[in-house]
Parts: sequence; structure tokens; C-alpha cells
Amino acid sequence: MPERKFTVKPSLTTRGLLPENQETPLEFLQADTMNNYQFFRRNHFEYPALNQASYRLLLGGLIKQPVSLSLQDLYRFPARTLKVALECAGNKRGFFEPKAFGEQWGKGAISQGYWRGVPLANILDLTGFSSHAEEIVIKGYDHGGRKDSDKTYPYARSLPLEKALHLDTIIAYEYNGQPLSYKHGYPLRLIVPGWYAMASVKWVRQISVIGTAFNGPFQANDYMYYPNKETDEGAFPVTVQNVNSTIQSPQDMEEVSGRRHRIRGIAWTGQGSITRVEISLDDGVSWNEAAFHASSSPYEWVSWQYEWKPDRAGEYSILSKATDSTGRTQERKAFWNRKGYGYNAMDHVKVRVH
Repeated sequence: MPERKFTVKPSLTTRGLLPENQETPLEFLQADTMNNYQFFRRNHFEYPALNQASYRLLLGGLIKQPVSLSLQDLYRFPARTLKVALECAGNKRGFFEPKAFGEQWGKGAISQGYWRGVPLANILDLTGFSSHAEEIVIKGYDHGGRKDSDKTYPYARSLPLEKALHLDTIIAYEYNGQPLSYKHGYPLRLIVPGWYAMASVKWVRQISVIGTAFNGPFQANDYMYYPNKETDEGAFPVTVQNVNSTIQSPQDMEEVSGRRHRIRGIAWTGQGSITRVEISLDDGVSWNEAAFHASSSPYEWVSWQYEWKPDRAGEYSILSKATDSTGRTQERKAFWNRKGYGYNAMDHVKVRVH
């Protein structure tokens, strides 16, 4: 009887069920694209009920006339395909010291793949929007209550006009060559490369052109950096992804044997490109450059590796540090903020070599 071979597939790490919030098992994946199952899930509300047969994308606000588009209408536009890493603004929140309230994400609130869709700019061109336009508001079908209010709100965010009109800001209808999955925004999802994923609104319902600053709760209250623990003084909005890196292997507190090991991981940035990844094997006393190939897309992460030959048995404190082409680099300590956004301190694992 032939020997059976079993394939073990890593599961998502659950952070919440109602609404569903789950992490990508990043430490156990070697591919640089995630399928729908492996892609992290971040929700503020329960999943919305949608009727595909009657679905229309509505455009309104400061435009010459309202526009209503079917999915078939959108499929007729010239399309773009972009490889983009989407990162939750709360990725790695669980590492902040002191702790910040919210989902205690580890390293897995980031995933990437190929998104295909229509530039938002091309859709807006249909509307003849006003010269007084300042921001574009994108509203999703998902909605519900908030703990700080007795009202019900849709999930809605705005983009400044310049970002909305960038040709890489797209209304996506495919992921990795397949229609978007229901849990990741089917039938349409906004993709805003280089910004944290709170901007990439799922289940897009309506696009509105406005001439003032949008002040919905997911714009004016959430997704703001609050540097002060007690007051809102000095607050500023969460937008562009920070430069960052993650060690995938070895894992924290892992015991390894032998005298040859490959330290590997990923690095990414929302501005420019990754130009250097450094590894320290002595808790930051000295640094060594890791090898990586420059990415073909400015919006994807780079995979890096470092061949390590430990000269002794014992405990090691390993750090990773990425630098991008704008000169931004990771610091030893993250910029603390009350809601725990944008964590990008050097990644850190401890291992014991036998």
C-alpha cells in the first residue's frame, strides 16, 4: 500500500469573530502572493448583504450629473493590474509599549497579490466634476454601530483629489486573476497603493465628490495618530505606509540546531523603494547587509535573506532594519500613539542555537 503524504496548510490567526478579524500566517509562507484564504481579514462590521443582479456603482456630489454604472460598464474601461501589499494600519499593534487598545495584531495584518481594475480617475472623468472639488469620498456597503456613538454609520473614507486621480488608485474587480472574493470586497474594492489599507474601501457602493474636508468617524476619529495619551493635541492622519520589515524565519524564541541557517523575511515601504535591509545578530551592536532583489513594482514588498553561520551555541538577539530611497529607516523604538497605528520598529526575535 503506497505511503500517504499529508500537506499541512497553516491557518489564519484569529483576532476576532464578530466582526471577523484574522491574520495571515506570514511566518509559514514563502510565496510572495497570498490566495484569498491566506489574505488577512479586517472588518469593522459584519459582512454586508449584497445583490449582484441589481448592483450599481453610484457617483454623485459636485458633478454635472449623477452617474450609475453596472459591473459590465466597468469591465469595458481600460484596466490596470498592480501588485500591491495591503497592510492594516494596526499591523504589529501588539508590540507597542505601553500597550495600545484595539485588535492586538501580530505580524500578519499584511498580505499581497495582483489587483486588477479601473483607475478611479477614469471613472471620475465621466462625471465632469466641479473645479471646487477637494476630496473624493468612497462609501462601502458595510455599516453598523460604533462604541463611541448611538448612531449607525457606513464605512466611508475620503482621498485628497491628487491621490484619487493618481492612475494607480484603482477600483478593483479581480484579485490574482479571479473575481474578488466576497470577504475581500466583492464585487468592487478601492485599492490605494502605498497607503495603509484602511483607505482601500471594500464593497464599494458610492463615490462622491465634495468641496470640503470629509469628517466621517473613520476619517476624523479613527485612523489618526494621537501622540498624547490624554488629549488630541498634535493629532495627524494615518496615510502613507511606514518603512518596515519582518523576520519570517527563525521565529521568536525558536530553538535551532546546526551551524548554518538562513534568516529570511520581507521589507516594504509606502514611499520610494527599499534600498537596504540590515541584520544584527548581537542586539544592534553590529550590522550586516541582507541580500534581496529590487521589486518590479513600487507597491510590493521585497523578500530578503541572510546566510548565518553562528560561531557558538547559545542565545542570540536578531534584529532586522529596512531603509528606503527617501532616507526613511526603522528605529529601535516605534512612534507610540494612542490608537496603535503604524508600528515600524526594527523587527526582533530571540533564538537559541544548539
